[in-house]
Formats: sequence, C-alpha cells, structure tokens
Amino acid sequence: MPTITFTANLRRHVACPTAQVAGTTVAQCLAAYFAVHPAVRSYVLDDQGGVRRHVVVFVGSDQLRDPSKQTDAVGPATEITVMQALSGG
Repeated sequence: MPTITFTANLRRHVACPTAQVAGTTVAQCLAAYFAVHPAVRSYVLDDQGGVRRHVVVFVGSDQLRDPSKQTDAVGPATEITVMQALSGG
C-alpha cells in the first residue's frame, strides 16, 4: 500500500500521522487518508480540490505533476510526501 507522510511543519498545525492507504492515484490515496483524518483536507486541498498554492506533494522523489486533479499514478511501495512550499526571495 502507498504511504502518506507529512512534514513536521504541517504536523504542528493538525494531527496528520503517517499512514498506509489504498489507491492507484494520488487523488485516491488522499481521499482514503482524508476519510480517516478529515481535518487534514483543508490544509492540503483548496475549495476546488486542487493542492493549495503553498503545499507541495512529492510522489517518491518526483514533484506531483497534476496538482489540480492529482492523477499521478502510484504503486504499492510509493511514498507520498506532503510539505509546505517555501516561497520568498
């Protein structure tokens, strides 16, 4: 099963433990995670269901290619990492 982890900066705002979830796309995995941890959804996704502007999702070592629909494929051993994006200059 794919695994979802959250960096410490998100964990200090909302309880989001690492978990194994079912799914073959990032969207399915996130939906499975949010079904158990619904408070996390608003920290990760916006009102239209896309990844928030200041959040970055990695699928393995690659950045999520489809932040609006999260259609990137995942395998049973995939690690999905969710973190706050750094911005500034």
